[in-house]
Amino acid sequence: MPDIVDKVKETVKHAVENIVPHKGEDAREDSALLPPPKDSLNGPNESEPSDRPSAEGEGDQEGQTKSALKKKAKEEEKARKKAEKAAKVKEAEQARAAAEEPDYAAAHYGKLPLHQSQSRPNRKRTDIATLSAKNDSEHVLIRARIQTSRLQGNRMVFLNLRQRTDTIQAMLAVNDKQVSKQMVKWAASLSDESIVLILGTVVKSPESIKSCSIDDVEIHVSELWLVSGVEGRLPFSLEDASRSETAPEVEGQFNRVLLETRLNNRIIDLRTQTNQAIFKLQHAIGDLFREYLNNNGFTEIHSPKLQGAATESGASVFKVGYFKGNAFLAQSPQLAKQMAIAADFERVYEIGPVFRAEDSNTHRHLTEFIGLDLEMTIEEHYHEVKEVLDGMLKTIFKGLKERYAKEIAVVGKQFEAEEFKWREETLTLTFREAVNLLVEDGVDREILDDINTENEKRLGRIVKAKYDTDYFIIDKFPLELRPFYTMPDPNDPTLTNSYDFFMRGEEILSGAQRIHDPEFLCQQMRAKGVDPESMRGYVDAFRMGCPPHGGGGIGLERVLMLFLKLNNVRRASLFPRDPKRLEP
Repeated sequence: MPDIVDKVKETVKHAVENIVPHKGEDAREDSALLPPPKDSLNGPNESEPSDRPSAEGEGDQEGQTKSALKKKAKEEEKARKKAEKAAKVKEAEQARAAAEEPDYAAAHYGKLPLHQSQSRPNRKRTDIATLSAKNDSEHVLIRARIQTSRLQGNRMVFLNLRQRTDTIQAMLAVNDKQVSKQMVKWAASLSDESIVLILGTVVKSPESIKSCSIDDVEIHVSELWLVSGVEGRLPFSLEDASRSETAPEVEGQFNRVLLETRLNNRIIDLRTQTNQAIFKLQHAIGDLFREYLNNNGFTEIHSPKLQGAATESGASVFKVGYFKGNAFLAQSPQLAKQMAIAADFERVYEIGPVFRAEDSNTHRHLTEFIGLDLEMTIEEHYHEVKEVLDGMLKTIFKGLKERYAKEIAVVGKQFEAEEFKWREETLTLTFREAVNLLVEDGVDREILDDINTENEKRLGRIVKAKYDTDYFIIDKFPLELRPFYTMPDPNDPTLTNSYDFFMRGEEILSGAQRIHDPEFLCQQMRAKGVDPESMRGYVDAFRMGCPPHGGGGIGLERVLMLFLKLNNVRRASLFPRDPKRLEP
């Protein structure tokens, strides 16, 4: 038995010796087959530094960094979603609590039913423009637009209310009787440009409210009713549309509203305080024009705008179908005014549309504009007409300055310009004198057979520098530059008894003495390429006897543009028409 045990031990010993290598070279060779030590996975052993970095080790480290960042980002996103969910839950709970809470102000706000003239309670309405500190503590009922709103916490909201060119601040603050949290929240939710009806109390403000034109009082609101809301999103904010044209655009703070965008969304654009003031001034020009001429013995007439023949040049008139033939839109009321003089009206004027089929895409041309035209008999000299026109324009300038200073100031905030200047004795130059001024300023005389737009502006700058006026007249234009009905100068047949009036270096009025002799008129018509037979009714009016007469025509929009320096006539037209625009 011991022998068997000894034999087994010997066998096991030999087996173990075959598995575990002997120390020495065999052991070193076999060690190469063993996995590296754990520390070697992280680079060279600290006790045995390596001069050569391990690219594989750096790659592993970078991979671990990216993985950690992704993990962190996921955790942050998860936390954010969790916070949003919690906020929504809280908001829903608050809304539910608010809904369950009795709204004691429910009878003081909301949307009014559709206005169908259901009743007429004769409640007095107040215009914002009439309010001041002297109205402190008065109760007022106001219909206005919400220009802007600002919520402070959940207990107070400020509304900037607008009527035409005037704005005032209104405030709703939670109280125990008339204004609830629900009412404040509803008021803050109303869109800008919504029309509201407000009942409130005028309260004197302890300090100036700079954001409003009425800056010494505000309205403390007790009732708020929505008359008409806004559907969809506004194309631009009125705040952006009202900024100064010279203000630098700051990215992220506001957007500059381009003219094309304004005209495409004209209804919104016209709501700005600037445009409200511009068209109040346009109305004023027409009103002052009428007032002056009515006081000087003129009669207002209304002439047809459909004519059987082109009055000046076929290339610049609109041809329209007229039953089985054609008609033309009137370029001016010129012929009708003259025939009224032949009919013994003596002095006439008209305010009406004028059509020009000229493909002129400039800052001062429209295909349809409002003409202010007049015609009058001449007793001795055509300068009688020029003087009436001059007096009329200066009356308009003076009336605008004295009666509409507020509107001019409103426009000036957006369109900054030097105040328009004129002289008591209007500067009058002959055409030749105007050309000489341009030549002295370096313009080649050979190109001055006519004074083009560029040289008109240059002349305006010369006149302003030399005579300190924005308004002047040029007399005695060459015959070749005027229409067939213009009377030639008696001493120089190459010139005419005609004149143009200028504002800030741009023409705003063209006029002249007209030919009243039928035979001479036919002669001049043929010279200009117009067949007298095509305008027989016009020529025949002078065969019955017609006094000497003259007149002129003014472009309303151009006068307004240049007085305010709006830089583009489209800004002075309610819904402008040019070669590229028929809408809106």
